[in-house]
Amino acid sequence: MPLTPEEPQIHESAQGPRATPATGRTASTPRPVPGPRPVPGPRSAATPRPGHPGRGPARPAPPERSQVPAERPAAVPRETPSAPSAPQIQLIPASVDGALDAAEEAVDLLLDSGRAPGDILVLTTGEQHPWATHELSFGEKSYWDQHDTGEDVFFADASAVDRAKARPVVVVALNGGDDGTVARVLPTARERAVALLVVCGDPQRVNSVLGAGV
Repeated sequence: MPLTPEEPQIHESAQGPRATPATGRTASTPRPVPGPRPVPGPRSAATPRPGHPGRGPARPAPPERSQVPAERPAAVPRETPSAPSAPQIQLIPASVDGALDAAEEAVDLLLDSGRAPGDILVLTTGEQHPWATHELSFGEKSYWDQHDTGEDVFFADASAVDRAKARPVVVVALNGGDDGTVARVLPTARERAVALLVVCGDPQRVNSVLGAGV
């Protein structure tokens, strides 16, 4: 029997017996209507996409930079200022009787060259300078006050060299005294002289104390 045009050509063994058109036919089993395709959920990095290789294990995070500050280079130590240089020593040959006059001439030359009067200290190993004798007549306190003020040339006996303060120029007149006095005064006078030590006296006595070639 010919098939109706609206029916598909399906083999009877798969479809089962069919009724004739006169008696009707059983309704075919309805096909399921396809529903919407499920939306795939999120895929983790470890789950590879089908047909594509996985990304592999996650790369470790880079280590954090240390917060400890870099060590600074050691500071270069400052240079220690060198000790002040020894004063220049000038020897003026003079006899015992002429040493005081030579010292006064040396003071005049220093003042003429621009030295201030307060820069100069004069020491005598023998007889006191007349200025010192005069000032001491008013008392030692008044005398040493002038020394401390430092406004004028100061004349003192060599025995007071330890009490005298340092000045830029010290002039020593070897106008007396024994060798022991000279040996004690000259080294201390050199310590009191900041820039210049002038010694008026016998060169042999001076060299024996301060060294040859002075």
